[in-house]
Amino acid sequence: MRKARYIFMAAMLCTLSLAGCGGKGLFAPLPAPVQESRAARVSSGEAHTCAVTPSGGVKCWGRNYFGELGDGTNTDRHAHVDVVGLTSGVASVSSGYLHTCAVTTSGGVKCWGYNHYGQLGDGTTIYSNIPVDVVGLTSGVASISSGGAHTCALTTSGGVKCWGDNDHGKLGDGTNINRLSPVDVFGLTSGVSSISSGGDHTCALTTSGGVKCWGGNYSGQLGDETNTDSLTPVDVFGLTSGVSSISSGGDHTCALTTSGGAKCWGNNFHGQLGDGTVKVRYTPVDVTGLASGIISVSSGYMHTCAVTSTGSLKCWGDNDRGQLGDGKTTDSYTPVDITDITSGVTSISSGGSHTCAVTTSGGVKCWGNNYSGLLGDGSDISRYTPVDMTGLASGIISISTGYMHTCASTSSGGVKCWGDNDFGQLGDGTNTDRNTPIDVVDLTSGIISVSTGYVHTCAITSSGGVKCWGFNYDGQLGDGSDISRYAPDDVVGLTSGVISVSTGYMHTCAVTTSGGVKCWGDNHYGQLGDGTNTNRNAPVDVVGLTSGIASVSSGANHTCAVTTSGGVKCWGDNVQGKLGDGTNTNRNTPDDVVGLTSGIASISSGGGHTCAVTNSGGVKCWGDNLSGQLGINPGWVPVNVIGF
Repeated sequence: MRKARYIFMAAMLCTLSLAGCGGKGLFAPLPAPVQESRAARVSSGEAHTCAVTPSGGVKCWGRNYFGELGDGTNTDRHAHVDVVGLTSGVASVSSGYLHTCAVTTSGGVKCWGYNHYGQLGDGTTIYSNIPVDVVGLTSGVASISSGGAHTCALTTSGGVKCWGDNDHGKLGDGTNINRLSPVDVFGLTSGVSSISSGGDHTCALTTSGGVKCWGGNYSGQLGDETNTDSLTPVDVFGLTSGVSSISSGGDHTCALTTSGGAKCWGNNFHGQLGDGTVKVRYTPVDVTGLASGIISVSSGYMHTCAVTSTGSLKCWGDNDRGQLGDGKTTDSYTPVDITDITSGVTSISSGGSHTCAVTTSGGVKCWGNNYSGLLGDGSDISRYTPVDMTGLASGIISISTGYMHTCASTSSGGVKCWGDNDFGQLGDGTNTDRNTPIDVVDLTSGIISVSTGYVHTCAITSSGGVKCWGFNYDGQLGDGSDISRYAPDDVVGLTSGVISVSTGYMHTCAVTTSGGVKCWGDNHYGQLGDGTNTNRNAPVDVVGLTSGIASVSSGANHTCAVTTSGGVKCWGDNVQGKLGDGTNTNRNTPDDVVGLTSGIASISSGGGHTCAVTNSGGVKCWGDNLSGQLGINPGWVPVNVIGF
């Protein structure tokens, strides 16, 4: 069908091949803790959602295969995470199919995520899991709209600029040529008050209240009485005035009139036009029962929702995932009321097959498809009625997210865990998965920190002891055996004298009060640093590091430590240069990281890369850069991360 749909299906196939669709394959998505949320504005993409907080920050949740959440990872999130560098100063956000863009309070535009067609507007086709500046748009932008594989911006002078995929002419510049940076829409350099980008088309509302659309028109989504694509804007039939807002969906469009009525046109296979039929409409038709009393409308992929003047909600169209919120999965060709929401809604955003609303109290309620956790309720269970983003509202002092589970240490000294529990990594005495936090056996007090590994967890007690639980095939629990544990067990010889612990893929390391480092577990790549490649089910000293160490960080199959003098040493797997010593040779004893013999405050090791924070507040990274995790070009020695 259309390119935007092809992009989505390709992403789905990639995800399925990695066992990421709610299963427990090697690269299945990480659950994230559920937190309280307040939002000023919300925008739902195909399988992710982003919100602007009252303080001007951006938080996103859901699918993150191409970095569309902007948190510097490609990990799906079941609850909201901060977008890197955008914790304040943002005016609005727009979630597209596989990318997201935001307008700053200074009028600049930043985008992140999928960029195959140049939809990030940074002059490249390189994906980015952190925000990048759009070329030429560092100021002067009033609003932004992200479509299937293109983006459009409204300038403060009333002009429209677009970039990205230009199949069907959706950029409106009179061509079908993809653009990696913004170009002017033909004839719309002024006089526009708002814009909305759909799957393969874009529409603009003029200051005189008229509507103009351009791009794909195979389903009549341009509303000009034809199904012929247009490379430049055309007038929507009958809507040259009297319109207050517009919203473009997958291949349909809806408008709110100044009298509070709703009109829609385009594809209607699932009843998304709300006129009581499934007929494609090449010109606008009235939505049944909504001739007045509507304050906003939002078009999703194949469904549409509206907010009434009383703060209630009505939705219509495709409902196979419960995205209409009426408790059913039956399509509706006319508007239906949303269960349990009769008032108190300020705005609505319809995504691919889910919907989210912002309440007057600043909370967010979502419903529909919950693949990759896009509803933000801490599960991957689709919801046919609205659910709140709730849980862990207070009492948490630190948190650690593992492969498919998460643990938190409480202010009372306890530990709570949730997520996958196949190997007992939640420590509750069972192997039952939990989608809400549960207490770890015998750890309701006396714990100062917790660290989650691949499928095991370790905690430090207030007396400096270490306790671990979960998978133990390689001895990563350090209890002298290879028996998995569903509840915490003491690490041999470490009942006191430990100040920090770090869990890796299948190994664990700890820093002692004397500044030494001890490691245990899998040692296939030399990640224990004891000069051998022999697995250890009890702690062993790291060669040359019996003192002088401030902290340690365990990656997938490598480990790095910061010395008290601010230097960094690494050991273990060195594929893609993750040890930072200028080679790709594995090391079973610590080696200095090139150029980092002093001046480092802290480090964090990921699966195949490591990053360090300098005393001056800068960031340096090294190792694997397949998904842009270094923030710059790849290297076997540390490189500065742009913007830090």
